[in-house]
Amino acid sequence: MPGTRSSGLLALGGIVLAAVLAMVGHLEVSDDLDPWSLTVSDFAVSDRGGVIDTAMAVLAAASLVLLPSLRRAGAGRVPLALLTAWSTGLLAAAVVPTNEPGTPMDTAAYVHRYASVLSFLALPVAGWLLARHPVAGAAAWLRGLTVASLVLAGAMIWSAYPGDRALLGLIERLLILTETAVITTLALHATLNPRTSAVDHAVATPHGPGIPVGSGATTP
Repeated sequence: MPGTRSSGLLALGGIVLAAVLAMVGHLEVSDDLDPWSLTVSDFAVSDRGGVIDTAMAVLAAASLVLLPSLRRAGAGRVPLALLTAWSTGLLAAAVVPTNEPGTPMDTAAYVHRYASVLSFLALPVAGWLLARHPVAGAAAWLRGLTVASLVLAGAMIWSAYPGDRALLGLIERLLILTETAVITTLALHATLNPRTSAVDHAVATPHGPGIPVGSGATTP
């Protein structure tokens, strides 16, 4: 299906662009910022409206591009809603700034935090659900990546609270890489397997070729 392949290619292009922008954004910030302990949001707020925020928005858009092809392939409403939540949370985190490192959190910072939490948790659950569905294609990859994402999300929560932010920046970046890999897997599947759709487990009847059992049709 040309539309599905085009969606996959467009999503892959967006993912690559987002990765390049994120790298540029990290290189442009002050050398005083420590990527091991400070989050991507901490880097972004030092250059508000800069390339890191743009990278987040591009990744959100790349994820949304996949929704029509996944819907055509038979993905259920719940994983599609979760993918939408991932994209929406990512876009909100790009638009609404967090607080400067070392300053008290304000309302915008809390909005940014919980939008990020929504994204980080919604995507792995969506990936796990898609791995159970024939639309996934690379089910083993999706399961592995979603489990890794959830483990890293748990490690990030530990670091942010009882762990006194130990290696918080490193853990978050590993989490972002893993979750980006989930989207990349879905985009690659759409590009390389455009004709894949939900498996029809129905069996055609001998007297009505092509008419699946349980379809509501009657046979002579």
